[in-house]
Amino acid sequence: MCSASNRGVVYMGPGHVEVQSIAFPELALGKRKCSHGVILKVVSTNICGSDQHMVRGRTTAPEGLVLGHEITGEIIECGSDVEFLTVGDLVSVPFNIACGRCRNCKEGQTGICLQVNPARPGAAYGYVDMGGWVGGQSEYVMVPYADFNLLKFPDRDQAMDKIRDLTLLSDIFPTGFHGAATAGVGPGSTVYIAGAGPVGLAAAVSAQLLGAACVIVGDMNPARLEQAHSFGCETIDLRQDATVPELIEQVLGVPEVDAGVDCVGFEARCHGCNHHQEQPATVLNTMMEVTRAGGGVGIPGLYVTGDPGAVDDAAKMGQLGVRIGLGWAKSHYFYTGQCPVMKYHRQLMQAILWDKVNIADAVNVQVISLDDAPNGYADFDEGAATKYVIDPHGVVAA
Repeated sequence: MCSASNRGVVYMGPGHVEVQSIAFPELALGKRKCSHGVILKVVSTNICGSDQHMVRGRTTAPEGLVLGHEITGEIIECGSDVEFLTVGDLVSVPFNIACGRCRNCKEGQTGICLQVNPARPGAAYGYVDMGGWVGGQSEYVMVPYADFNLLKFPDRDQAMDKIRDLTLLSDIFPTGFHGAATAGVGPGSTVYIAGAGPVGLAAAVSAQLLGAACVIVGDMNPARLEQAHSFGCETIDLRQDATVPELIEQVLGVPEVDAGVDCVGFEARCHGCNHHQEQPATVLNTMMEVTRAGGGVGIPGLYVTGDPGAVDDAAKMGQLGVRIGLGWAKSHYFYTGQCPVMKYHRQLMQAILWDKVNIADAVNVQVISLDDAPNGYADFDEGAATKYVIDPHGVVAA
């Protein structure tokens, strides 16, 4: 067992994160032993767009929160009830914390576990309103219900060779895949993906993996659009003074697609000449415009129940001006909520290990040190076409 020191990335208020000394994790839940948990030495932990919402001050996240829900690590201590994992195992941690025992977990709905958050269904590491769990943008972290939650990589050396890809199994690759799959993407589909951030790019790769004929990605950031184009996506620049259906028609010859995926969420902005103006329902409404009658819309983009920086009082409570009548008239279906990572992560691991997908290249992974995390947050907030992966112990770099 290593010495009991630890450091992590801490939210200090809007626009401000610091790397600070934090408590070394213990196998405990409050005053109770956590015999089903493990302690991990963090091998890699990623900065997520969801983290950025908090750091911008657009949620009710408390100051002092240790951030980070995308975690890959090496087990250095196991609780007495852990049966199927051992010290030295290299594992991926789903960002959903799930007990494995409640009704929802037994139905595979691990994103809305009923036992790990007293406030509401669902929990995550280092995230607002998600149960108060300590985040994993740190050197060490505790993971509960380890046998149920953790995905063990079958070969350590092989895993380390592909760690830049495998680190994305904790969240954005399954989340992007979930968005595409729940929208109904399949062989020959045409797909519109709103947002070319890391989740949008992961959704685009996933749509290709699912057999889509044409994947169109829309954004207002030229660098991110170029990143999408680099692996075969069609792109549309939403700063243009044209409607999204018109832009899609320029690509496909028709103004509609089979499936739509919203990878933007509640900080959406207007299209066209007013693209600096926030309009939180614009992507949802656009999806109903461009998705064909009978088609599906996957919504992995984040929508919150409390947004102190929203444009109006209704949006501050998560009430948006959604044109539901159009969706109803076109018989759309919508799939929202956290991705249940365990539904997909083993299969996506196999796709990585067997060279069926190069997700790290698609989202432009850049490895940084723990001390560089504040700069990573700042660059990401400025729109860098990069997925920042934090390497707390220099293991990935080595």
